[in-house]
Amino acid sequence: MHSDRPEYITDKITLFLSGEHPCSYLPGKFSQEIYAQPLTQFDNHIYSQLIYSGFRRSGELVYRPHCKFCSSCIPVRIPVHEFKPTRPQNRALKKNADIVTTSCAPVFNSEQFALYEKYVNLRHPQGGMDNPEPREYMEMLTCHWTETEFIEFRVGQRLVAVAVMDRLEDGYSAVYTYFDPDEDKRSLGTYAILWQIAETARLGLDYLYLGYLIKECRKMSYKQRFHPIEQFVNNRWQSLPPPGAAQTSS
Repeated sequence: MHSDRPEYITDKITLFLSGEHPCSYLPGKFSQEIYAQPLTQFDNHIYSQLIYSGFRRSGELVYRPHCKFCSSCIPVRIPVHEFKPTRPQNRALKKNADIVTTSCAPVFNSEQFALYEKYVNLRHPQGGMDNPEPREYMEMLTCHWTETEFIEFRVGQRLVAVAVMDRLEDGYSAVYTYFDPDEDKRSLGTYAILWQIAETARLGLDYLYLGYLIKECRKMSYKQRFHPIEQFVNNRWQSLPPPGAAQTSS
């Protein structure tokens, strides 16, 4: 198992604060981010420490929300060796027992891109991600200093989902998952997370980092259905109570 106390990295990076811009998740609100830039160059060690500290990657940008009047974005991770699937999650596993997965290198693949294009055009119309270009797609999902994998999920020869994952020192970061919108009955989004949890545990790693939970946003609130799950609050990781449970301040 890996240590849960990363080294102090502040002296190795410079932080930049973005300007305010309309929030992509909560209508009527404005957001800001802090971006991390190492004093030398990024490597997987520094990146792993930043993910531990609540950061996230989009392309080669490593950022964390830093909004003046809002703290809705909560970094979350799953301690994979403690995870227990719920009954609905077990049903998702059974419905997808016919899926075969393959790990692929982070290079452009036209079949993967076609599925991504279908997904964002139907799931995120007019959201800024629709009608993507191959270059934008690769710039968002890949990075030259990460250990990134594209996991293909296939039913027979048919590609039904892709999960993009970064290998970290203590686990994986789930960068992005997309799937065939015509396969809603399979619960592929849920299944992809369950597969990533199992794979992280199989490799003897400790955590699957899921990015940000936003309870007020339907598209980002699903993460609280996975338990146990931990949240990064007040600069430390702590258990996140299930929805509806009484919470104590810490």
